Amino acid sequence: MKARALVLVAALAAALGGSSSDAAPGIIVEDWSQDAAGATGVPTGWSVYATVGGRPRYDFAIVLDEGRKALHMASRDDHSTIAKTVRVDLRTTPILEWSWKVVSLPAGADIRRRERSDVTGHLFVIWPRMPSLLRSRLIGYIWDGLLPVGSIETSRKSRLVTFLVAHSGTTDLGCWVVERRNVYEDYRRVYGEDPDPTGAIALSIDTNDTHSTAAAFIGQIAFLPASGSER
Repeated sequence: MKARALVLVAALAAALGGSSSDAAPGIIVEDWSQDAAGATGVPTGWSVYATVGGRPRYDFAIVLDEGRKALHMASRDDHSTIAKTVRVDLRTTPILEWSWKVVSLPAGADIRRRERSDVTGHLFVIWPRMPSLLRSRLIGYIWDGLLPVGSIETSRKSRLVTFLVAHSGTTDLGCWVVERRNVYEDYRRVYGEDPDPTGAIALSIDTNDTHSTAAAFIGQIAFLPASGSER
């Protein structure tokens, strides 16, 4: 439902009225160090954002996997999203770097079809703008089973959300992968203008359209200066 995405945007915008942390060069946004391995539910420093019809379970756990501390995200016919306020000047630190290991993709998912618009564990960069339900912007970096890397698709449920395929296919399922995206340039590709500082990062996993399951690990998340080698 379109309302589902709009509720998420409204909640995020409201939360950003509070305190925020400015990201300096090389800042680690999250390394999961505030919680001990074995902690379950919403991790410290993150907030929950229920979506209409999402039936969120927040089936999350802090784990050690192959020597990495990570957030394990699982979904079974639900849509669970958490967010963390972080202000990043993308002129200084445009590179979003994160590690992830996708275990499984939602069976039958296709973000190009409204009734199948599910995604395994993924990451949003968010620019809240008032009025939030009309002007906020979200870019979701996803691992997609169908579309090639670099594909850009507007959400079929909300024009405020744009998905960008950061990894594709099934070959690397079950393997840790480090991704680097130049968010400054991605924003320019999507919106045709220079971005303002970010407002938040969100993590989400979504299987309630396909009534299926999915699982992924999210490792360290950071913003870095450009090195010239990123996509």
